[in-house]
Amino acid sequence: MFCAVYKSLKKQQTYLYIEKKDDFSKVPASLIELMGAKELVMLVPKRPTKDFASVKIDAIEAAFKEQGYYLQLPPPPENYLKQHLAAQAKAKNKQ
Repeated sequence: MFCAVYKSLKKQQTYLYIEKKDDFSKVPASLIELMGAKELVMLVPKRPTKDFASVKIDAIEAAFKEQGYYLQLPPPPENYLKQHLAAQAKAKNKQ
């Protein structure tokens, strides 16, 4: 058995995992609309042997049981200013 992974052509780094290829019946209409056009990027085994694409297999399985799909969102952007200020404070404390 495989699950299908679609990427949003509207939202960068946003992926939708569904249990059956082209079966969006369990996905809310509002989410489908928000994602816009989608493109099938891969079919993966429902029970892969390892995590992939920085997604834990347990999280996907739990989402399939609870809601019938899994939505992978992009990671939050790096806050370079916060990192810079922390480095400055650390350097200042060493003096």
